[in-house]
Amino acid sequence: MEIEYWWLLALPLFFALGWLAARVDIKQLLSESRALPVSYFKGLNFLLNEQPDKAIEAFIEVVKVDPQTIELHFALGSLFRRRGEVERAIRMHQNLVERPDLGSDQKLVALFELAQDYFKAGLLDRAEELFLKLEGTAYTEQALRFLLEIFEQEKEWHKATDIAGKLETVTGRSHQKEIANFCCELALNEIMQSRPEAARPHLAEALAHHRLCVRANLLLGDLETAAGRPEAAIEAWKRIESQSPQYLALVAERLANAFRQRGKVEEGVNLLRGYLAKYPSLDLLNVVFQGVLESQGTEPAYRLVRDELRRMPTLLGLDKLLEAQLLEAPLERRRDLELVKELVNQHTRGLALYKCDSCGFRARQYYWHCPACAEWETYSPRRTEEAKLPA
Repeated sequence: MEIEYWWLLALPLFFALGWLAARVDIKQLLSESRALPVSYFKGLNFLLNEQPDKAIEAFIEVVKVDPQTIELHFALGSLFRRRGEVERAIRMHQNLVERPDLGSDQKLVALFELAQDYFKAGLLDRAEELFLKLEGTAYTEQALRFLLEIFEQEKEWHKATDIAGKLETVTGRSHQKEIANFCCELALNEIMQSRPEAARPHLAEALAHHRLCVRANLLLGDLETAAGRPEAAIEAWKRIESQSPQYLALVAERLANAFRQRGKVEEGVNLLRGYLAKYPSLDLLNVVFQGVLESQGTEPAYRLVRDELRRMPTLLGLDKLLEAQLLEAPLERRRDLELVKELVNQHTRGLALYKCDSCGFRARQYYWHCPACAEWETYSPRRTEEAKLPA
């Protein structure tokens, strides 16, 4: 193979050019590092040594010496907000927004940061104004998410519905479940204002957006009950079985009361016993137990609880069994049973809770909107102890 001699001539040239470029880069790096104030390196050192307070003060000195350090302004502002020093963050980002020499991209960043500052400070009207300005920019999705949270906090459900629809368009992810809950909130507002008929269109809209919206049928049944139509209420609540049968536990007592109003306690007990056989639930058991006790007496009620405890052994079930035994226990045994029941009850207090599947927050009452993580319909209608059992 012949050697191309021009390569031999070019190699020293390439080497020289590489050496020269490296020297230029090193000189530029040294020049830039010398240009940085000493406070900058002090700040970095404080951060590495986990001394954020001293680091902030050092970086503030840098900003005073060199106002052109835009990125450092942004970093400081975000750091202030995370530490809860929202007023300082607002001042920092306001100064950036008002700077005439700021580029359009940097101005967008400053507006987004300032909007977050206002949100963190609870100045929701100012935050809303800025987030609305960010629609149609690179921050559209983040701005819409913040706006949705603002309108949920302020209970402006019409605006929340509009923003949720925009989010669907931007992200391609369905928000129909959330929109259905917004409609239910609007219905609740009408009910609270003693306008039940005005609530019905909102519930119909909720089901149109999300046909599996259990909450809409639950509220519809409440409306029918208030209007003196227990038969219609029963039909609304029975539809929950085809939507999500585990939620029947939430309407079991309502169903029992509706049948009681009609004078058909036995029919109601039979319906609920059928649900209990197909969808075991401690809340269903409690309601069926009371119905059997009322219509058939203590012995059948005791057998019901005993059989359910064998099928689904839980401490909460044991507590109910002891309650059933106390109804017929002779006086000499009653005190012992009461003592055992009290001991079991102490252990079951933390088990008879509802738990958010999203953040794990536990509560004694059922929430459609988690007060901790603000997600919708993330609570299981089963108590925490029975939620651990296979469905």
